[in-house]
Amino acid sequence: IFMFFMRQMQGGAGGGKGGPMAFGKSKARLLSEDQIKTTFADVAGVDEAKEDVQELVEFLRDPGKFQRLGGRIPRGVLMVGPPGTGKTLLAKAIAGEAKVPFFSISGSDFVEMFVGVGASRVRDMFEQAKKQAPCIIFIDEIDAVGRHRGAGMGGGHDEREQTLNQLLVEMDGFEANDGVIVIAATNRPDVLDPALLRPGRFDRQVVVGLPDIRGREQILKVHMRKLPLGDDVEASIIARGTPGFSGADLANLANEAALFAARGNSRLVSMEQFNLAKDKIMMGAERKSMVMSDKEKLNTAYHEAGHAIVGRTVPEHDPVYKVSIIPRGRALGVTMFLPEEDRYSLSRRHIISQICSLFGGRVAEEMTLGADGVTTGASNDIQRATDIARKMVTKWGLSDKMGPLMYDDAEEEVFLGRSAGQQGKSFSGETARQIDEEVRRIIDECYSTAQKILEEHRDKLDVMADALMMYETIDAMQIDDIMSGRTPRKPTGWDDDDRRGGHKAKVDDVEPEVSPSDDKKNRPEDPFVGSVSDH
Repeated sequence: IFMFFMRQMQGGAGGGKGGPMAFGKSKARLLSEDQIKTTFADVAGVDEAKEDVQELVEFLRDPGKFQRLGGRIPRGVLMVGPPGTGKTLLAKAIAGEAKVPFFSISGSDFVEMFVGVGASRVRDMFEQAKKQAPCIIFIDEIDAVGRHRGAGMGGGHDEREQTLNQLLVEMDGFEANDGVIVIAATNRPDVLDPALLRPGRFDRQVVVGLPDIRGREQILKVHMRKLPLGDDVEASIIARGTPGFSGADLANLANEAALFAARGNSRLVSMEQFNLAKDKIMMGAERKSMVMSDKEKLNTAYHEAGHAIVGRTVPEHDPVYKVSIIPRGRALGVTMFLPEEDRYSLSRRHIISQICSLFGGRVAEEMTLGADGVTTGASNDIQRATDIARKMVTKWGLSDKMGPLMYDDAEEEVFLGRSAGQQGKSFSGETARQIDEEVRRIIDECYSTAQKILEEHRDKLDVMADALMMYETIDAMQIDDIMSGRTPRKPTGWDDDDRRGGHKAKVDDVEPEVSPSDDKKNRPEDPFVGSVSDH
């Protein structure tokens, strides 16, 4: 049985491509210079990264230019950045510009169940690359094979470490691999082995970060080339409303807009379809078929109105973009805040305001349903507010009592890597108690602030809840009307005949009801991106 299994796994005993030695063959996919159509013109929003790799293209085109002066081109380039920012696309564009062969492989393709296979595949890949030199080897997700050695729970020299050792030797061993440039991509540079990052291997790190507003506009224009656009579509406006989007997110946005247009039998993709696509990506798909009772809808309306009014009133908070009680994803309602510009750091005042707005929904429920009628709808808001408050105290140094000190969190890294065996708090039990007290103080102050704001604007809370019951979704212009004491205007294209069960918002109509389960969408807060409050 064992021999049969081995024959099947090895593709039979016949040798050749499917023979016994096939395990040790590289799985790298080779693209010849004629097959690569990607150039720098197809890569937008990462101008600095393109400048950093430009000299690689010049070296591959004319190596003698550098060698005559005794220079040595970097043997390896590590591209670092969040998922979806274009690291793979940029590597392919380098090969396309230089007109050289391109070997592509994932870090996980090296490791197999049999010991020694990974190292053999590394050797075979470099042997193939030398025959094609000058060429590029691209290793995607290199952290799968290049993770820090020697801290595994199984004790040491496992198959992954053998593979990494062979990669280190091939990149900077006794034999020179002239003309072979290794480009690797990862979004976890912190877990890579230091030997992999030293000069002579990955000499250079190129950061491919999230695009700014100008970069997003350039990326959108690249993807809009393929779409029949309406006259009202402006890439600059879409870019302004999509902070924190990666290149992959923007490609998905353009595709979703085209799908909305196709479903509506439109010949052109209009701005309305781009807005629908943006709402779907940011807030989740609408679940209009979900039936909610009037009591549940009214409670959701007050909850979301509480978020919006507190967020609109506190200082330095992102503007309210849209409020909806249409169920989206796993949330019964959504309040979306969008920053007016790209933000790279946050002030203490902004963070406190963020916590206050998170408690706006809970406070609104308490005011309208009473203490016994508060539902579980604010569970995600409470989780996020507590997390932000704890980070203020333990990471960001924004607590006067605890001072600008970093307090380690033992639960952050529990993977089998560098931190294994290093868990344990680096502070005393008394310090832990003081941290908890400080977190509680911040939460209590923010909760009290939200209560005062909603008590002062109680009339506006009722009007906004009424508008949400009537229209189900309101935008910034209608919120402006409500906060200015005016009757909110009707949404664009609204027809009274299409009204789906408007209901006058009266607190007396609502009976206390507790949601049976907490099925709210858990969106972790990113301090650099507009926040979403779910109910």
